[in-house]
Amino acid sequence: MTKPQNPPRSGRRVRGSTTGRPVMVLLDLLGRRWVLRILWELRDRPLNFRELQAACGGISPSVLNSRLAELRETLIIELLPDEGYALTKLGRELLSQLTPLAVWSEKWAKSLK
Repeated sequence: MTKPQNPPRSGRRVRGSTTGRPVMVLLDLLGRRWVLRILWELRDRPLNFRELQAACGGISPSVLNSRLAELRETLIIELLPDEGYALTKLGRELLSQLTPLAVWSEKWAKSLK
């Protein structure tokens, strides 16, 4: 079973940073297992817990619960009544900021071949 983690917070020590600068806090959060996959699966529409678990494939209910709690507490996702989990405005903005990184990574991967 996964040990529960507290969501990273600006100004607090996180992995790779003793100062807790916002970018390091974000990278700590995004670097946690399953976080990016959860965000990716929520990119088009809200999903309830079971749908999200199935979409992620292989994630345990306890880990999914932990990640959802962290993402809700950090205002990246929200739970909508009768709809399920969805990206917040901040979450959608975050995903849009990651798009250039995905494009760059494709170029990078090709250059490594």
